[in-house]
Amino acid sequence: MRQTISIGNEALEGWSNFSDWIAGQAVSSPDIEIEDSGDVLQMYTSGTTGKPKGVVLTHRKVTVNISQSAGLCRDEWRGRSLIAAPLYHVAAAVVCWGTVFWGDPLLIHRDFVPAEAVRALSEDNVGLALLVPAMIQACLMAVPDVAERSYDGLNGMVYGASPIAEATLRRGMEVFGCGFVQAYGMTESSPVLTLLTAADHRRAVAGESRLLLSAGRAVAGTDLKIVDGDDREVPRGQVGEIVARGAQVMKEYWKRPKATAETLRGGWLHTGDAASMDEEGFVYIQDRVKDMIVSGGENIYPREIEDVLFELPAVVDAAVIGVPSEQWGESVKAILVVKAEGAPTEDEILKFCRTKLGRYKVPRSVDFVEALPRNPSGKVLKRELRKKYWEGHGRRVAGS
Repeated sequence: MRQTISIGNEALEGWSNFSDWIAGQAVSSPDIEIEDSGDVLQMYTSGTTGKPKGVVLTHRKVTVNISQSAGLCRDEWRGRSLIAAPLYHVAAAVVCWGTVFWGDPLLIHRDFVPAEAVRALSEDNVGLALLVPAMIQACLMAVPDVAERSYDGLNGMVYGASPIAEATLRRGMEVFGCGFVQAYGMTESSPVLTLLTAADHRRAVAGESRLLLSAGRAVAGTDLKIVDGDDREVPRGQVGEIVARGAQVMKEYWKRPKATAETLRGGWLHTGDAASMDEEGFVYIQDRVKDMIVSGGENIYPREIEDVLFELPAVVDAAVIGVPSEQWGESVKAILVVKAEGAPTEDEILKFCRTKLGRYKVPRSVDFVEALPRNPSGKVLKRELRKKYWEGHGRRVAGS
């Protein structure tokens, strides 16, 4: 028999109130046999390049990934965890699971409000926080006293879900003074595939700054490789698609057998992310494969250009896309959110880019907007940005 439970005080006809339902439950553990191979939850992909798909994860896949990720972050993963990201996103879920794994409490904010998040970090005995890059940027830019506050109890800051500008990362490490950990993965991998640990971050600021652009190395029990369009492994340092294999990889997409077979072809999870790998196994994410710009026969990855744009102090948010060009097929366009005070002109932005980028990577034009479209996990919806430019043209806008 199906029973519907309502959370809150509102009485709904045919629904059971959550408090009453809980009060009526037995205090003993249910006599239920749990199999490792049994499905534990179904989470949905973020839908940045298409319609969200239901990812089926088993008990074993989730528990394995908790051990893989939490075990590498024990020094940072101590005390109360602040969750300001939506709980239906796997990045927030894994921090919840890991915190319960260590037996620590959770502090969950209903909405992300930069000033309130900063206050909690400094006043609410928070030991670890999950903030996606856009949230870290907002805390640093929108809270006037962020650098004057004390964060003595903060042990770790976990970030991920989207790329972070190097300038934002360095500033965040300076202000919050805790161990920073970057997690890379996706819903299909329960979700963690790689970690850039706090030790890796310290190594980076001590002189190996290239590591700040890395997503880290594979967690234990995970095989990673970079492949070309024919699934052949490419040499170290060359860009291709990341594929992964491990016990944490999803069981399937719910009721999507063709999509499951395509994503897991050859026994490897095809991530759709373009990246390279160095000799030490550090992975460097370039961009989503579908977001790559092809201009005059050259492959251009927007993230590199976005990192340069974020070096401009007045730039609050940035996205780079390809737009139609009769001469080059696609040309590079920057779309920026800037501060009202001290905002650079288009000419100033392009001149700055020419000092940092190869000529073919420099944006041909700049648009200024009030805000970039993002999904609840903080990822920029580039398909939405591209639509108006590609209407009536032949390029397929991902997800349209």
